[in-house]
Amino acid sequence: MSTDDGEFHGPSIGEFFPGPLLFEDTPFEINRIMLVRFVAVAALLLLFWLGTRRMRVVPGRFQSVVEMGLDVVRVNIAEDLLGKKDGKRFLPILTTMFFMVLFMNITGIIPFLNIAGTSVIGVPLVLAIVSYITFIYAGVRKSPKNFFKNALFPAGVPWPVYIIVTPIEFISTFIIRPVTLTLRLMMNLIVGHLLLVLFFSATQFFFFTAPGLFKLLGVGSLAFGLAFTLFEILVAVLQAYVFALLTAVYIQLAVAEEH
Repeated sequence: MSTDDGEFHGPSIGEFFPGPLLFEDTPFEINRIMLVRFVAVAALLLLFWLGTRRMRVVPGRFQSVVEMGLDVVRVNIAEDLLGKKDGKRFLPILTTMFFMVLFMNITGIIPFLNIAGTSVIGVPLVLAIVSYITFIYAGVRKSPKNFFKNALFPAGVPWPVYIIVTPIEFISTFIIRPVTLTLRLMMNLIVGHLLLVLFFSATQFFFFTAPGLFKLLGVGSLAFGLAFTLFEILVAVLQAYVFALLTAVYIQLAVAEEH
């Protein structure tokens, strides 16, 4: 960002640790990112309330959009991976994950919000823990006696090899899964935010601070900023889809017949 010294200073990681906006020095302290999260959740609840309050056999445009979004999760994720029975059973949690991640991701390109609610570890970590608990619950519910045994001691492996295989299976199944879910979501949104801030703050610097012909560089940085805004919309949708999809995959693996 440009400052009074006439030099350009790019965005820093400090943007993800803003100071308090409301209720400072209380247990209910709210900063900018918390406020963005509240706005995203409120918008999500409002959208579904408006889309479902007057359900019709022949849906209107708004109801059709909501039903189309729900069908993405129901058909393309839940039923495709888990089948009709288990898909219906885990549909509420998969739907909640998809739309919560989507709405908190999309705030990164909304004017006056300009940061994703998932770009700080809190929300990604909570959702990853929910995913973790869900697939373990699914596996234990399906096969209380054999879930952990089959997860850590896969069939067909010679007993001496379990000395190597079991620690690897434990780390990959019970540690790496929640860690990668958290980091994949958070880091994509951090990088996206930093790129957008870089391009648009550079545009402001070139147009209003840079001398002479350097102002023309603002056209290029503006073009890149607009292009990356469109790309961030794609990333927001894709990361929501991937998070729900991987959760469904983990559930599917947990309820597989060998468990």
